[in-house]
Amino acid sequence: MTMPSIRGMRGFLASSIGVTCAAALALPLTLPVTTATAFPAPSAAAGTRAADPSVQPGIPGSTQSLPLVPLAGERAEGAPGAQGLPRRDVRRFSLVGVAWDDPDTELHGRVQVRTRAVGTGAWSGWQDVETHNADHGPDPGTSEHSSGRLRGATAPLWVGDSDGVEVRVLPETSSRTAAPLPSGLRLELVDPGRADTARGADDDPPLTGPLSAETTAASEANALLAPLGATKIPALDRADTEDEMFVLRAPELTAEQLAEPYIGPRPGITTRRGWGADESLREKEFLYTKQVKVAFVHHTATGNNYTCAQAPSVIRSIYRYHVVSMGWRDIGYNFLVDKCGNIYEGRAGGVAEPVMGAHTLGFNHDSMGIAVLGTFNSTSPPTATVEAIGQLTAWKLGLFGGDPGGKTYLKSGGGNLYKKGTNVRLNVISGHKDGFLTDCPGELLYGKLGSIRSQASSLQGRP
Repeated sequence: MTMPSIRGMRGFLASSIGVTCAAALALPLTLPVTTATAFPAPSAAAGTRAADPSVQPGIPGSTQSLPLVPLAGERAEGAPGAQGLPRRDVRRFSLVGVAWDDPDTELHGRVQVRTRAVGTGAWSGWQDVETHNADHGPDPGTSEHSSGRLRGATAPLWVGDSDGVEVRVLPETSSRTAAPLPSGLRLELVDPGRADTARGADDDPPLTGPLSAETTAASEANALLAPLGATKIPALDRADTEDEMFVLRAPELTAEQLAEPYIGPRPGITTRRGWGADESLREKEFLYTKQVKVAFVHHTATGNNYTCAQAPSVIRSIYRYHVVSMGWRDIGYNFLVDKCGNIYEGRAGGVAEPVMGAHTLGFNHDSMGIAVLGTFNSTSPPTATVEAIGQLTAWKLGLFGGDPGGKTYLKSGGGNLYKKGTNVRLNVISGHKDGFLTDCPGELLYGKLGSIRSQASSLQGRP
């Protein structure tokens, strides 16, 4: 039997014979759903909480983890129980955060850092680090949550290429009594690594050399969308995207979707290889949920002091922070978007698949997390970024029949806003704060969700 061309596949797939044949075609190419219950310990190349982790050849990067000490006098700013580190020389790093032992303990206080820039030797002023990061993470009851490796942490802050640091953690005080700080406080300094010099710019990820087994597996997860080892999944027009949808999702498509597929054109997406992911850091297995019903929009709270050329370095830093410093199985977000509107693949497993992330505590099942690089409490997101979120949600939600302007239900896995087991009615495109008591994705990005829903609906061709 000769299969029709992809361009002419819609009519063929609308028949029962076509659906059966397409299902048989798709099955060998679709990665099996894995609900891993046991994870191997991270390899030595992943870096440990020691001060001098090994560096992976070809994709250099490292994490310095320095224990905080009690502060006194002027350094303590009058806050009893303050901890930190005085100014000191350190190896180069670009992203900073503070971690502690118990992931269920919150840090009630203020974390501030100042850093010394490589090259100029100039020290920055004190910069605040976002302390409320417990709203991210794997859902309670999942294997990732019960791995025994999770740690509490602040949000990471991008500070650029630095070689000196000072930090202070000031506990909240009430009537001269300071709230106790979490135990095991450590300063995490992340170096995202430098690019292969043969490629030019320092912030280009290294692409030379043979593919490792882990890199091959991550790339194969996108085998129907781009060649093995591709650094970019190309954009498609709407007609080709519809045809691709039938190939990818034929066994699950309803008769209505076959007759009238509402899906936006696929945007271009930089792959994990494209931003230089060190695949030896993450867990080998991919973890999937059943579908994608809700897209949660986030900001990374890493600050806005980066260039778009630096975006791959920022993502490599967040990835290493999530895995090495916080103990997650991979980067928490499914996608990331920079200030220029570039879209990046996040957690491994395939951009068209329902990969389970660790982005919205309690609502990681049947959802995806899209994080914008930056902080948007008082800064407006660029137009290009807002448009990119609309394009991404129109495509990815469309693969699963999601209406960007509609509402749906998710069952809470437990959090500070909804008890475990609660069926919660959510916008199909929601902000992080809709599922958890948090400021994320920042007031000014949250205010753009209405226009994102409208744009995504229009791109899907909805009336």
